[in-house]
Amino acid sequence: MIDKYGFRSNVGIVLLNDRGQVFCGRRIGMSAWQFPQGGINRNESPETAMYRELKEEVGLEREHVELLGSTKGWLRYRLPKRYIRYNQQPLCIGQKQIWFLLKFCADEALLRLDSAEDPEFDAWRWVDYWDPLGFVVPFKRNVYERALHEFSDFVAGLAGFESGAATSDLPGSS
Repeated sequence: MIDKYGFRSNVGIVLLNDRGQVFCGRRIGMSAWQFPQGGINRNESPETAMYRELKEEVGLEREHVELLGSTKGWLRYRLPKRYIRYNQQPLCIGQKQIWFLLKFCADEALLRLDSAEDPEFDAWRWVDYWDPLGFVVPFKRNVYERALHEFSDFVAGLAGFESGAATSDLPGSS
């Protein structure tokens, strides 16, 4: 669904393990790593879309995770001009996303990247909480930073979480 401003409705998933690390998947055929994310279908709530995307992209069911929170509102990013498909209507200039923080509560053997007909990822890894800001594609970085900051209070007490990185080590921090 694309709104009247050209933003596609989407969900993003920050999947957290018990060590305070987050799940990242490598896009098939690319060197780009990212969090699971995907579009919201017509008549689908963001939470329903999140669980559907979780199943499609990483093979997990609702019972494999605990929902810890979501962003207060939509986080938006614009696509670089080279990725905008000007010949398609309605025109999509970017995405607006509701992000969800999930705690992984199952065995890693349940993580499956081939659950959907058209898989998104060909590899996965756990990384330190703030690390994705250093490698996510630049046009998504601001949204990742905002989502991680919004969720940082949820994970501040977990082992492996470095709260000092939340303010002083991020690009553009003062």
